[in-house]
Amino acid sequence: MDMEQSPSEALIAPLRSRRGRQHYFPTITDQDWNDWKWQLRNRVTTLEELAQLMPIPEGELPIRREILRGFRMGISPYYLSLIDADDPDDPIMRQAVPLHDEFIYRNVGEEDPLHEEELSPVPGITHRYPDRVLMVISNSCAMYCRHCTRKRLMAEDSIPDLEIDQMVDYIARTPVIRDVIVSGGDPLTCTTERLEHILQKLRAIPHVEVIRIGSRVPVTMPMRVDDELCRMLEKYHPLWINVHFNHPRECTPEAARACDRLLRAGIPLNNQSVLLRGVNDNVETMRELVHCLMKMRVRPYYLFQCDPIRGAEHLRTPVARGIEIMDKLRGYTSGLAVPTYVIDAPGGGGKIPVGPKYLVSYDVKLGKAVLRNFQGKIYEYHDPPPAGQLVFSDASPNGRGEPEAPKKKSKWVRRKNGTSASAAGSKDEPRGKKRAEPARPS
Repeated sequence: MDMEQSPSEALIAPLRSRRGRQHYFPTITDQDWNDWKWQLRNRVTTLEELAQLMPIPEGELPIRREILRGFRMGISPYYLSLIDADDPDDPIMRQAVPLHDEFIYRNVGEEDPLHEEELSPVPGITHRYPDRVLMVISNSCAMYCRHCTRKRLMAEDSIPDLEIDQMVDYIARTPVIRDVIVSGGDPLTCTTERLEHILQKLRAIPHVEVIRIGSRVPVTMPMRVDDELCRMLEKYHPLWINVHFNHPRECTPEAARACDRLLRAGIPLNNQSVLLRGVNDNVETMRELVHCLMKMRVRPYYLFQCDPIRGAEHLRTPVARGIEIMDKLRGYTSGLAVPTYVIDAPGGGGKIPVGPKYLVSYDVKLGKAVLRNFQGKIYEYHDPPPAGQLVFSDASPNGRGEPEAPKKKSKWVRRKNGTSASAAGSKDEPRGKKRAEPARPS
């Protein structure tokens, strides 16, 4: 193992991109490449820039230009280096590059399918659940996902300080809020100073117990996770970060290094994937993804059904596909690697877990559950009797209707001196031979 690699990097190294930086950006120095501000400044945002790096089919330029009228493009050089442009069905490209299918479905779907704005007491806050709120502090991302559920917000302008203060004020005067999710856009595209300024304000509110940050930066621009950022973040615990890996090829050594730094700063990492047609909508890919995440010490948390957002119809899958994938994960990999499959209900209903039917039936009166395991086998489980209503056996040996003693004893008993012996006799005493009773004192 390379001594400069973390254990996580060494495990993920075989998944390095087939094309890579040397193909797309051969003249860029290490100093620039590893500078997150250079990565952010040099995102590919126009079709002309994209055409210089990868072929665009003839006649597609006008179509793709029309797509960008409705939703911008922005791809960090790092994330673009993961794309295999020779593969028209490349799963990384489908997430980052406007394609012909997006043009076809450009007017299908909703601008705000989750009704976040209807649940917004002040601009930038979504208060859907009783004890937690979502706080949008950025309109910018390192890479604009084609399936983004907040396309309506991606304008590249900075959120004004006045708006941030209004959000903080709402949280401060709403004592029921104990958990704040800081989101965007991507909060980690803010400068470290600006992000700290916001975290300081939130930590000054006594009833805010937990702060969570939602970010795709460890996936799309991992060099942003530098020592300065980690030193700042670890001052504001308890702090959690939800990341967004969708495909195993995103689990690169660079991404593993970014996650490792955050973990060493004491920040737990959960992953929120989105089920996307042609990206991860099969059992093999999803299983490989969750295994890669586990090796990076990132817990698979949610698998989201793709929201019915405008322009993403070609990326949505039937719910049945998600259920099938979950059915082939449960029992076939460790439980810790199995995310919860959820639909974020259109209309603002919140996250609703869905999945395979393991509870076949449950009779409350009989206290009997019929269960299906991962192999399709059927089992019964019986509830305990209600408290204070023990079941007695009339045929108990003592004749008093008391609970019978267990019929089986442990194979092993513990001697007073701490050594073990068989319940049927010690190793050097034949079975059935009665031990001599010690003489009793007179």
